[in-house]
Amino acid sequence: MPTTSPSPRPADRRARRRRLPARRALVAGALALTLTGGAAVTAVAGGRTPAPPSRGAVQNLPAGSANPMIANGTTIGPLVTTYKSSGTGPGRLNPAGAAGTPESYVDASFFPGGTLPAGVTITEAQGLNALARIEANLASVGLGLDDVITMRVFVDAPPGAAVADYAGFNRAYRQYFANVDLVTGATLPQPVGSAAPTPPLVVNAQRPSRSLMEVASLPVAGWLVEIEVDAVVGRR
Repeated sequence: MPTTSPSPRPADRRARRRRLPARRALVAGALALTLTGGAAVTAVAGGRTPAPPSRGAVQNLPAGSANPMIANGTTIGPLVTTYKSSGTGPGRLNPAGAAGTPESYVDASFFPGGTLPAGVTITEAQGLNALARIEANLASVGLGLDDVITMRVFVDAPPGAAVADYAGFNRAYRQYFANVDLVTGATLPQPVGSAAPTPPLVVNAQRPSRSLMEVASLPVAGWLVEIEVDAVVGRR
């Protein structure tokens, strides 16, 4: 004789509904946690181990370093709202540069006449320009560079170069990110090109998790750098 399962009692249904949000939160936290080498790494130079946040985002920083460049990953809580920028390259700010050339995307207000000082590369100059535009993009929605938790950077090789200029971009990056000692809180001077280090353009301790990759080309003629960021909304 066929049998049917009894309908869940109202109390059982309420208990199941209470468990679902907690289970979803655990799954979201697990999916967002980035691991290195199969194991979680410590969160900050002081050695704190990250726990899945209930609301916020936790930077997963390398252990034992007062000045890492980037985070190994970011744990994002289930109730965090993030702002995702579009890909942003440098603005055409050098009237002396011919249209469609990398030189036209040097910021002439920062490098007068678009002339690069000793040791400053065209990728570095474009990186400074693009990061300034990222800062303006964030400011337009009430956010700042210290709200950035992840970053993706695409770089093209300069004309005549065999590979992309990663070192040049990283010099530009340190002018806006990762320029505060995590242990002492001291601002870390940064070089522009081969000049002696000076105070960075923006003092910012934030170290987002980041990808930096070379591409065959970028969508705007003359661009060597394009950047996307994710920023946490509501931290302020």
